Amino acid sequence: QVYKGLDIITNKVSPQEQRLCRHHMISFVDPLVSNYTVVDFRDKAVPLISYIFARDKIPIVVGGTNYYIESLLWKVLINTKEKPSSAPRLDGDRKVELEQLDSAELHQRLSQVDPEMAAKLHPHDKRKVARSLQVFEETGIPHSEILHQQQEEEGGGPLGGPLKYPHSCILWLHADQAALDARLEKRVDDMVAAGLLEELRDFHRRYNQEKVAENRQDYQHGIFQSIGFKEFHEYLVSEGNCSPETSALLLEKGIQALKQVTKRYARRQNKWVRNRFLKRPGPNVPPVYGLEVSDLQRWEEDVLKPALEIVESFIQGREPPAEPLRMEHDEKENKRSHRVCELCDRLIIGDREWAAHTRSKSHLHHLKKRRKLEASGCAGGIMGDSGDTETLDKDGSLPL
Repeated sequence: QVYKGLDIITNKVSPQEQRLCRHHMISFVDPLVSNYTVVDFRDKAVPLISYIFARDKIPIVVGGTNYYIESLLWKVLINTKEKPSSAPRLDGDRKVELEQLDSAELHQRLSQVDPEMAAKLHPHDKRKVARSLQVFEETGIPHSEILHQQQEEEGGGPLGGPLKYPHSCILWLHADQAALDARLEKRVDDMVAAGLLEELRDFHRRYNQEKVAENRQDYQHGIFQSIGFKEFHEYLVSEGNCSPETSALLLEKGIQALKQVTKRYARRQNKWVRNRFLKRPGPNVPPVYGLEVSDLQRWEEDVLKPALEIVESFIQGREPPAEPLRMEHDEKENKRSHRVCELCDRLIIGDREWAAHTRSKSHLHHLKKRRKLEASGCAGGIMGDSGDTETLDKDGSLPL
């Protein structure tokens, strides 16, 4: 929502809603600026928060993108080069340059200068590996060492340095998965009805045609990371160059893809809240209060009234009537364990991620495939001329 224009694809708050309460940080970055970062966001947002406090008002940060919210809660970001202003840099971005390198080479470089950070990051996570390399190149200090310094500050913890605003709280609006999925699908339909295609078509014509012609469009940085651009790319570039039937099929494909990635992103957002806020207790984690929004007919009772009570309690310095959410966490869990799934040819980092992988459809598919191959090979051995025999399990299957 920081980018100018493109109001539909970024789901901007409506002008009518903006008139109800003063909003900040909306529509001020040129969409062509591809290196606007979370550091740029923080450097503009923090002074605004101070300004709101100075006027005896309460700043409400609305998300969205949880990583950006984290940048305001904790000291978690690292300034590498000083900028002359709060505007994003227009010159070359070292991180983007590093991302052009091969994944293996990038990870090898990081292993040489910061082995601890390299051990934490997946070799294929080019963006994080490149960022750690950039930090070392521009500060001369390993990224892992800077993170340790932040966490060891008074009030620090696993998520970073101390809370910037010690009396903050988080209101987490969550819904039943089926209700949420239906609501998100309807939102995409409403976006299309509101003129989404015209907005994307206009942006494509004004900004993206030259890049498409040179086959150098970039969906990894800036506004192009937003959901909606990649999904309609094939439809936009082929429009007018294919039959109406083919165009209609590509359009429907884009709409269904947008619905799918929107639902997937919502799941990731909820997972982020659980992993970052609820499973890492400590003095520097603000309380999280859950508000159920499955039934919009009960908005007043389930959301608005309890939210007002919680916020008023914080303002008045008393205990809120609602209890913050608590989740069990395994202190023995190793978030940085390394396991290689030879079956899927993948490196998995973290105990929880390994457990999820072994339950995944792709892993179970490969496992079933291997069992079939081994069973057919063993059956051939039983029926062969060698005279060798093997024992079958009670259900008739061969033991692995």
